[in-house]
Amino acid sequence: MISFIRGEVAWLTENSVVLDCGGIGYEVVVPAPVLASQPRQGEKMLLYTYMQVREDGVSLFGFASREELAVFRMLIGVSGIGPKGAVGLLSAVSVDDLRFAVLSEDEKTIARAPGIGAKTAKKLILELKDKFRLEDAFEQKLAASGAEAADAEGNDSRSMISEAIQALTALGFSGTEASRAVNSIALTSDMTSDELLKAALKKL
Repeated sequence: MISFIRGEVAWLTENSVVLDCGGIGYEVVVPAPVLASQPRQGEKMLLYTYMQVREDGVSLFGFASREELAVFRMLIGVSGIGPKGAVGLLSAVSVDDLRFAVLSEDEKTIARAPGIGAKTAKKLILELKDKFRLEDAFEQKLAASGAEAADAEGNDSRSMISEAIQALTALGFSGTEASRAVNSIALTSDMTSDELLKAALKKL
Protein backbone atom coordinates (compact mmCIF):
# COMPACT_ATOMS: atom_id res chain seq x y z
CA MET A 1 0.00 0.00 0.00
CA ILE A 2 1.33 3.45 -0.95
CA SER A 3 0.24 5.86 1.81
CA PHE A 4 1.69 9.05 0.35
CA ILE A 5 3.89 10.31 -2.45
CA ARG A 6 6.28 13.25 -2.31
CA GLY A 7 7.93 14.36 -5.52
CA GLU A 8 8.34 17.04 -8.15
CA VAL A 9 5.50 17.90 -10.49
CA ALA A 10 6.41 16.58 -13.94
CA TRP A 11 3.18 17.57 -15.68
CA LEU A 12 -0.58 17.83 -15.22
CA THR A 13 -3.43 16.19 -17.09
CA GLU A 14 -7.13 17.01 -17.02
CA ASN A 15 -7.68 15.08 -13.80
CA SER A 16 -4.27 13.98 -12.53
CA VAL A 17 -0.80 15.02 -11.46
CA VAL A 18 2.33 13.17 -12.55
CA LEU A 19 4.98 13.27 -9.83
CA ASP A 20 8.64 12.53 -10.46
CA CYS A 21 9.90 10.51 -7.50
CA GLY A 22 13.52 9.52 -7.92
CA GLY A 23 13.23 9.26 -11.69
CA ILE A 24 9.94 7.35 -11.65
CA GLY A 25 6.77 9.14 -12.73
CA TYR A 26 3.62 8.33 -10.74
CA GLU A 27 0.31 9.45 -12.20
CA VAL A 28 -2.09 10.31 -9.38
CA VAL A 29 -5.78 11.08 -9.98
CA VAL A 30 -6.74 14.09 -7.87
CA PRO A 31 -9.89 16.14 -7.12
CA ALA A 32 -10.30 19.50 -8.86
CA PRO A 33 -9.13 21.66 -5.90
CA VAL A 34 -5.65 20.12 -6.14
CA LEU A 35 -5.40 21.10 -9.81
CA ALA A 36 -6.96 24.49 -9.04
CA SER A 37 -3.98 25.24 -6.79
CA GLN A 38 -2.01 25.34 -10.08
CA PRO A 39 1.06 23.32 -9.12
CA ARG A 40 3.99 24.22 -11.37
CA GLN A 41 6.43 21.94 -13.11
CA GLY A 42 9.34 21.16 -10.81
CA GLU A 43 7.41 22.19 -7.70
CA LYS A 44 7.57 19.83 -4.73
CA MET A 45 4.23 18.25 -3.86
CA LEU A 46 2.98 15.82 -1.21
CA LEU A 47 -0.16 13.79 -1.84
CA TYR A 48 -1.83 11.35 0.54
CA THR A 49 -2.84 8.39 -1.58
CA TYR A 50 -5.21 5.49 -1.99
CA MET A 51 -4.14 2.65 -4.27
CA GLN A 52 -6.78 0.74 -6.19
CA VAL A 53 -5.71 -2.66 -7.51
CA ARG A 54 -7.86 -4.23 -10.22
CA GLU A 55 -7.38 -6.99 -12.76
CA ASP A 56 -6.94 -4.42 -15.52
CA GLY A 57 -4.47 -2.19 -13.69
CA VAL A 58 -3.40 -0.20 -10.64
CA SER A 59 -4.60 3.35 -10.00
CA LEU A 60 -3.49 5.97 -7.48
CA PHE A 61 -5.82 8.62 -6.08
CA GLY A 62 -4.26 11.54 -4.22
CA PHE A 63 -5.41 14.22 -1.79
CA ALA A 64 -3.93 17.35 -0.25
CA SER A 65 -4.71 16.30 3.34
CA ARG A 66 -5.25 13.18 5.39
CA GLU A 67 -8.73 14.45 6.22
CA GLU A 68 -9.67 14.45 2.53
CA LEU A 69 -8.27 10.95 2.17
CA ALA A 70 -10.29 9.78 5.20
CA VAL A 71 -13.51 11.22 3.72
CA PHE A 72 -12.66 9.62 0.36
CA ARG A 73 -12.37 6.25 2.11
CA MET A 74 -15.79 6.79 3.70
CA LEU A 75 -17.30 7.63 0.34
CA ILE A 76 -16.02 4.52 -1.44
CA GLY A 77 -17.49 2.50 1.40
CA VAL A 78 -20.96 3.56 0.25
CA SER A 79 -22.54 1.12 -2.17
CA GLY A 80 -22.64 2.56 -5.67
CA ILE A 81 -19.74 5.00 -5.21
CA GLY A 82 -16.38 3.98 -6.62
CA PRO A 83 -13.05 5.81 -6.40
CA LYS A 84 -13.70 7.91 -9.52
CA GLY A 85 -17.16 8.85 -8.26
CA ALA A 86 -15.72 9.80 -4.87
CA VAL A 87 -13.08 12.02 -6.50
CA GLY A 88 -15.80 13.61 -8.62
CA LEU A 89 -17.83 14.34 -5.51
CA LEU A 90 -14.86 15.90 -3.71
CA SER A 91 -14.21 17.96 -6.85
CA ALA A 92 -17.73 19.39 -6.74
CA VAL A 93 -18.17 19.69 -2.96
CA SER A 94 -15.53 20.56 -0.36
CA VAL A 95 -15.04 18.29 2.65
CA ASP A 96 -16.67 20.84 4.98
CA ASP A 97 -19.64 21.39 2.66
CA LEU A 98 -20.06 17.64 2.26
CA ARG A 99 -20.04 17.19 6.04
CA PHE A 100 -22.70 19.86 6.51
CA ALA A 101 -24.74 18.52 3.58
CA VAL A 102 -24.80 15.04 5.11
CA LEU A 103 -25.68 16.30 8.60
CA SER A 104 -28.44 18.56 7.28
CA GLU A 105 -29.64 15.91 4.81
CA ASP A 106 -29.11 18.29 1.91
CA GLU A 107 -29.47 15.88 -1.02
CA LYS A 108 -29.32 18.62 -3.67
CA THR A 109 -25.80 19.70 -2.75
CA ILE A 110 -24.54 16.11 -2.90
CA ALA A 111 -26.43 15.24 -6.09
CA ARG A 112 -24.84 18.13 -8.00
CA ALA A 113 -21.65 16.06 -8.30
CA PRO A 114 -21.28 14.22 -11.62
CA GLY A 115 -22.58 10.66 -11.50
CA ILE A 116 -24.28 11.12 -8.12
CA GLY A 117 -28.04 10.99 -8.49
CA ALA A 118 -30.76 11.60 -5.91
CA LYS A 119 -30.94 7.91 -4.99
CA THR A 120 -27.20 7.65 -4.35
CA ALA A 121 -27.25 10.95 -2.44
CA LYS A 122 -29.92 9.59 -0.10
CA LYS A 123 -27.95 6.40 0.43
CA LEU A 124 -24.78 8.38 1.14
CA ILE A 125 -26.55 10.51 3.74
CA LEU A 126 -28.05 7.45 5.40
CA GLU A 127 -24.73 5.61 5.63
CA LEU A 128 -22.48 8.52 6.60
CA LYS A 129 -24.66 10.62 8.89
CA ASP A 130 -23.42 8.83 12.01
CA LYS A 131 -19.78 9.12 10.90
CA PHE A 132 -19.67 12.92 10.65
CA ARG A 133 -19.73 15.26 13.63
CA LEU A 134 -20.76 18.91 13.41
CA GLU A 135 -18.30 19.61 16.20
CA ASP A 136 -15.42 18.64 13.90
CA ALA A 137 -16.29 21.44 11.49
CA PHE A 138 -16.57 23.91 14.35
CA GLU A 139 -13.19 22.87 15.75
CA GLN A 140 -11.55 23.37 12.36
CA LYS A 141 -13.21 26.74 11.90
CA LEU A 142 -12.02 27.93 15.30
CA ALA A 143 -8.50 26.66 14.67
CA ALA A 144 -8.34 28.29 11.24
CA SER A 145 -9.69 31.62 12.42
CA GLY A 146 -6.89 32.10 14.97
CA ALA A 147 -9.35 34.08 17.07
CA GLU A 148 -8.74 34.65 20.77
CA ALA A 149 -12.15 33.17 21.38
CA ALA A 150 -10.86 29.83 20.20
CA ASP A 151 -8.51 29.74 23.20
CA ALA A 152 -10.44 31.58 25.88
CA GLU A 153 -14.03 30.87 24.98
CA GLY A 154 -13.98 27.84 22.70
CA ASN A 155 -17.21 26.35 24.00
CA ASP A 156 -19.06 29.68 23.76
CA SER A 157 -17.83 30.14 20.20
CA ARG A 158 -19.04 26.69 19.16
CA SER A 159 -22.42 27.41 20.75
CA MET A 160 -22.63 30.77 18.96
CA ILE A 161 -21.84 29.17 15.58
CA SER A 162 -24.42 26.44 16.16
CA GLU A 163 -27.09 28.98 17.12
CA ALA A 164 -26.36 31.10 14.04
CA ILE A 165 -26.69 28.07 11.75
CA GLN A 166 -29.95 27.04 13.39
CA ALA A 167 -31.31 30.59 13.02
CA LEU A 168 -30.48 30.66 9.32
CA THR A 169 -32.05 27.27 8.66
CA ALA A 170 -35.17 28.49 10.48
CA LEU A 171 -35.25 31.37 7.98
CA GLY A 172 -35.42 28.89 5.13
CA PHE A 173 -31.79 28.49 4.09
CA SER A 174 -30.43 24.96 3.63
CA GLY A 175 -28.10 23.57 6.24
CA THR A 176 -25.22 23.69 3.76
CA GLU A 177 -25.88 27.32 2.79
CA ALA A 178 -26.17 28.33 6.44
CA SER A 179 -23.03 26.48 7.47
CA ARG A 180 -21.00 27.86 4.58
CA ALA A 181 -22.09 31.44 5.36
CA VAL A 182 -21.41 31.20 9.10
CA ASN A 183 -18.07 29.49 8.63
CA SER A 184 -16.92 32.17 6.19
CA ILE A 185 -16.98 34.74 9.00
CA ALA A 186 -13.74 35.40 10.89
CA LEU A 187 -14.66 35.14 14.57
CA THR A 188 -13.35 37.67 17.05
CA SER A 189 -13.28 37.52 20.84
CA ASP A 190 -15.82 40.35 21.21
CA MET A 191 -18.28 39.23 18.51
CA THR A 192 -21.87 38.67 19.67
CA SER A 193 -24.36 36.12 18.33
CA ASP A 194 -26.37 38.88 16.64
CA GLU A 195 -23.29 40.27 14.94
CA LEU A 196 -22.33 36.81 13.68
CA LEU A 197 -25.83 36.22 12.33
CA LYS A 198 -25.97 39.62 10.58
CA ALA A 199 -22.53 39.05 9.04
CA ALA A 200 -23.57 35.60 7.82
CA LEU A 201 -26.79 36.95 6.29
CA LYS A 202 -24.72 39.32 4.17
CA LYS A 203 -22.97 36.29 2.69
CA LEU A 204 -26.26 34.74 1.53
